[in-house]
Amino acid sequence: MQETLETPEAPETPTRQIRAVHTATTLTVYQAYSPALGLPAARDGRFPPAWKRERMTWVKPSFLWMMYRCGWATKEGQETVLAVEISREGFDGALAEACLSHYAPKVHADRADWKKTLSRSPVRVQWDPERDPHLNPLPYRSLQLGLSGPASRAYADEWTVAIRDVTPLVREIHGLLRAGDTDAARALLPVETPYPSGPLPHLGA
Repeated sequence: MQETLETPEAPETPTRQIRAVHTATTLTVYQAYSPALGLPAARDGRFPPAWKRERMTWVKPSFLWMMYRCGWATKEGQETVLAVEISREGFDGALAEACLSHYAPKVHADRADWKKTLSRSPVRVQWDPERDPHLNPLPYRSLQLGLSGPASRAYADEWTVAIRDVTPLVREIHGLLRAGDTDAARALLPVETPYPSGPLPHLGA
């Protein structure tokens, strides 16, 4: 009698896990801007003076979460999607000093402890439902990193290695999805793999 070999099931994606395009030294995050800001940033490979370095800015390692946020580059003021390659050293430093943007009983001793930590940190973290190509929510979450003050300035002027305008790719993928060719659209998506951040207990991960 021939033995039947069972195919092992793929491990489930952790509820909170950083997935990104990354190299040995860099990690790619996504943002969407108006053409007035996005095009000069992509052209020069750095954020222009008009980019407000004192304002909190949110970066997203998840391409599809960015598509959910900007509506495939159709929302006003978000027509230009940028892939911003930043140093892993900067990203790791931001994670180390980050605080959850909301109170989590399993992470913080109490609300006062959370508020104290929040007031000290220029970096915020939110875990939002990851999205599939049709922008439906998935049962696991994706990181959003909010940078303010010194962290925002460092992001713009120190961590950034390269900036690319990926709006043409966004439109191509969106066009394939609207045409019903999900497989072809998936083939064009950036390949995001688990980022080796290690455990992040202060961020609930």
